[in-house]
Amino acid sequence: MVLPDSTAFSKDDLKKKKETIIMVFSPDCEHCIHSTEDLLAHYDLFKNVQIVMGTPLAYEHIQKFWDKYKIADYPGIRVGLDNNYFLGQFYQIHSYPAIFLYDKKGQFKEFFDGSVKWEKIAQAL
Repeated sequence: MVLPDSTAFSKDDLKKKKETIIMVFSPDCEHCIHSTEDLLAHYDLFKNVQIVMGTPLAYEHIQKFWDKYKIADYPGIRVGLDNNYFLGQFYQIHSYPAIFLYDKKGQFKEFFDGSVKWEKIAQAL
């Protein structure tokens, strides 16, 4: 995955012993936009969680999304280009957003497909 600052990001960059949320999304998807707005409104519930948002859309879409939602103000969130659609293939995604939760040991916990309230996701962690 490539981040908005053009740096590469991989599984090895994830912090150990920290809960992780992986969200596969599209910056132009209405459901994804609402989900992002809900996440940012409830960000205080996820201050100790690392959140990785990956999209197969072109870099210019990511940059607009990054700027519009001021993602730089949320240090626990990483947004990047999944240029080979690795996440989509790995998780066999059929709709956006697709949200995957992992515990502090890196073990898969739960999957959410489509629009889900972030309070529910916080409870599942």
